[in-house]
Amino acid sequence: MPRLDDDDRGRRELLDRVERGERQARRVFQDFLDFAFNDNILEIAVGLILASTFTTLTTSFVSDILLPPISVLLPLNRNMDEKFAVLKAGPSYDELDGYTTLAQAQLDGAVVLAYGIFINKFINFLGIGLALYGLASLYQYFSNDPIIKHTVKCRYCKKYISDKAVRCVNCTSWLDGREERMH
Repeated sequence: MPRLDDDDRGRRELLDRVERGERQARRVFQDFLDFAFNDNILEIAVGLILASTFTTLTTSFVSDILLPPISVLLPLNRNMDEKFAVLKAGPSYDELDGYTTLAQAQLDGAVVLAYGIFINKFINFLGIGLALYGLASLYQYFSNDPIIKHTVKCRYCKKYISDKAVRCVNCTSWLDGREERMH
């Protein structure tokens, strides 16, 4: 049997390492593809994209369509986003005119209570919540998959459980009256 010299042995070890590395790289890449194109991941990605777009749309509706008429109807004299109260004035505060904009007050270093922005974000939250509830109700109406799960309080442990439950998952009490018959 011919002897392998050190160069041949070194090349063969290098080739073995390269082949193992290629196999590991292929396995990692295949695992990534299996993960990335899994049905659940794609559904989540589409859901997140739709939720982001839906949030932007609702924010625009509240800020650009809903709040300006409210600002005009109520004697606010400016957009809702610009409503604020000065808690501590900055160094260049004018006693007669005050600050005309929220940005001007913040640039001057004043401590302000920006309640208009809070009202805007609160109405956004309500709008998004109601719209998502409407979408969930619509989806539940057309499919058998319940999204909105109704709950009731357990008579014994007072924790919320499904309204269709026969037995409490928290205290394991029977909810069909067996507990009263036993005592």
